[in-house]
Amino acid sequence: MPVQNGMFRTTLFAAVLMGLSGSAVASSAVKHSEPVDYVSPNIGGIGQLLTATVPYVQTPHGMARLAPITTPGINDRYLADKIYGFPAGPAMLMISTGKVSTQPKDYASTFDHDFETTTPYYYEADLQSWGIKAEVTASRAAAYYRFVVPPNSAAHVVLSMEDGAELKVIGDSVVEGSERVGGTVAQLSEKDGETREYFYAEFSKPFRKVETWQKDALSQSRNQTGNHIGFVAEESGAGVDQVEVRVGISYISTEQAQKNLKEQIAGRSFEQVKQQTKELWNKRLGAVQIEGGNESQRTIFYTALYRSLGRMTDITEDGRYFSGYDHKVHESNGHDFYVDDGLWDTYRSLHPLQLLLEAPQQEDMIRSYLRMYEQSGWLPSFPSMAGEQAVMIGHHAAAYILDAYSKGYRDFDLAEAYAGIRKNETEATMLPWKRGPLTSLDHVYFDKGFFPALAAGQAETVPEVTGERRQAVSVTLETSYDDWCTAQLAKILGKQDDYAYFMKLAHNYRNVFDPKIGFMAPKSADGQWVTPFDPKLGGGQGGRDYFTEMNAWTYTFHVQHDVAGLIQLMGGRDNFNAKLDQLFVEQYGTSKYQYLSQFPDSTGLVGLYAQGNEPSYHIPYLYDFSGQPWKTQRRVRQLMNIWYGDGPLGIPGDDDGGETSSWYVLSAMGFYPVCPGSPVYEIGSPLFAKSSIRMANGKEFTIIANHVSAQNKYIQSAQLNGKGLDKAWFTHAAITNGGTLDLEMGDKPNKQWGGAPEDAPPSMSPVVGS
Repeated sequence: MPVQNGMFRTTLFAAVLMGLSGSAVASSAVKHSEPVDYVSPNIGGIGQLLTATVPYVQTPHGMARLAPITTPGINDRYLADKIYGFPAGPAMLMISTGKVSTQPKDYASTFDHDFETTTPYYYEADLQSWGIKAEVTASRAAAYYRFVVPPNSAAHVVLSMEDGAELKVIGDSVVEGSERVGGTVAQLSEKDGETREYFYAEFSKPFRKVETWQKDALSQSRNQTGNHIGFVAEESGAGVDQVEVRVGISYISTEQAQKNLKEQIAGRSFEQVKQQTKELWNKRLGAVQIEGGNESQRTIFYTALYRSLGRMTDITEDGRYFSGYDHKVHESNGHDFYVDDGLWDTYRSLHPLQLLLEAPQQEDMIRSYLRMYEQSGWLPSFPSMAGEQAVMIGHHAAAYILDAYSKGYRDFDLAEAYAGIRKNETEATMLPWKRGPLTSLDHVYFDKGFFPALAAGQAETVPEVTGERRQAVSVTLETSYDDWCTAQLAKILGKQDDYAYFMKLAHNYRNVFDPKIGFMAPKSADGQWVTPFDPKLGGGQGGRDYFTEMNAWTYTFHVQHDVAGLIQLMGGRDNFNAKLDQLFVEQYGTSKYQYLSQFPDSTGLVGLYAQGNEPSYHIPYLYDFSGQPWKTQRRVRQLMNIWYGDGPLGIPGDDDGGETSSWYVLSAMGFYPVCPGSPVYEIGSPLFAKSSIRMANGKEFTIIANHVSAQNKYIQSAQLNGKGLDKAWFTHAAITNGGTLDLEMGDKPNKQWGGAPEDAPPSMSPVVGS
């Protein structure tokens, strides 16, 4: 799972001093009467081991994503003791009643979660050091701040920026500027240029005195531009008790930022914008209605759904968008442009969930991927505002696009999509955290059917390999899945030669299964098994010599497109089930702290199964393929109950843009897509008595779990659209026009339901015997 650290910005300052009077107002208790009222953005604010969640105020897929900027260096945001400021586009907005300073730390304030309100549409905190109440709300591309200050106080409002920042004071109440957008971006084309984020900020009080000062030599050595700019105003008129700051943001220009602000906020009060964003969230969250469960489960569910609707980010502005793939402004031509995705994470369940709820947006997202392909020459996997990020492994746009098409959502150019996918699969390197042309290692995959690992004791000789090392077994497994997806698209387009070629590659997963040890294992370029090899602790830090953040116990089950073939490799259903059972009880082979030190992404452990990382997510549902669906029912309930909570420790691992949350949303409703690209959902065990999904076409799909409870987690019988269902899966086509999945629940497993070989979900290989 990719982790990106934010920067604490200190380069440019603009300070506003105002003498204000007034008092803070205590926040009122939240009543759970609407879906949005259940959302608790502080869930997961303490990470199990790695990255904590962020309590964003934003609109669904919005550009303005706002949260307090807390103590630098403290990863667990909920444990931070100070608020340093708030985002104002590329700037950091700070406020205090102390002395004017050029040091951001001097504006920090203590705060207390007991005097804080967090919702998707509104944030409030008491800045206790200054006696100031800070309030935040947002529109799609604008931020709205309201600060209430103590009587007879001088409030200093400060803007801070860095990285090529520019800042300009306009008139007596406006500041505008921009900052360069960077990050771990892969250069995939010859086009040069930079991406900038612009802002236009209006203050409710005029500036009366302006001061400027120059940045020190340290910043100049970083080639940063612009001045520190301070501007000072005293109170004009009696009885003033608050200052408001409205900030428009843009990736096109400061003029567009001003236009975004005026179109989305101007003429509206803070309360009106807050209410408008609340209603928008209620509409989106209300597309899923649940009945039953307890307060905690409903809170976890709607918070997870809120997190599942934050990305991708729609950066369309007034019918135009800026692309970091060619550094030009384009017309949107009626289709919004989205960035900010990580397909290694999100193809698994985030995009399939969004496809159910907002299919037209998903089609625009795919169109956005194709525009990036047109602009850069490559189909991305981790698109950011500044361009493609060189992150993780796999070219999973193949799975994402096939999944949408196979489910009937086809408002995009499939031939163009296939051209980009095929180019990725045949011309782009498979190396982890690398973008670029094929290397000698890639040719081994094509020629011998596996990505080669280093032999024991062999030093790295391939210069293109990064510090993330080869991850050879995981690369083989995930690429063979991508090849299967590519083959299906070739078949749809009538490209029979391509279909045969990629189907052959889709079987490459078999080449890294070592039947002597019963695990996926590394091979060196000469085709020999790497020895010695420890399936549990082999591969060094994060297993990265052979695997991606995990070990062989997890990746042995990473054959989403051919579970039936994997069962055959393991010697049949009994052997497969025994191995799967053992995964959930197998211990660490060392102390737990040493194991987690080597595999920090493996949080949310049940045995060696790790609910905290994406390669695990489909695994509990594999019993549906192996004749024991009742074990899937037991395990998914266990994982939901243990590793998802309603407090700051409520997320089992990195949420990765909502992917970890989306697993919960789907599983709590009772189903999950093991193999995106195959229009099939495997059935688990729903938490709620009734879950209704209003799909984008206005039709409703309802899951009813009769007599469901903590104990009644086992399916006794099922009906789909009024007909008996003896299989632990159903197709997307069965629910396209609405429908009902009716489950009879009980406290004992029905070991016959869904257990026959012919009841297994489809795989690339046919089911053989029992």
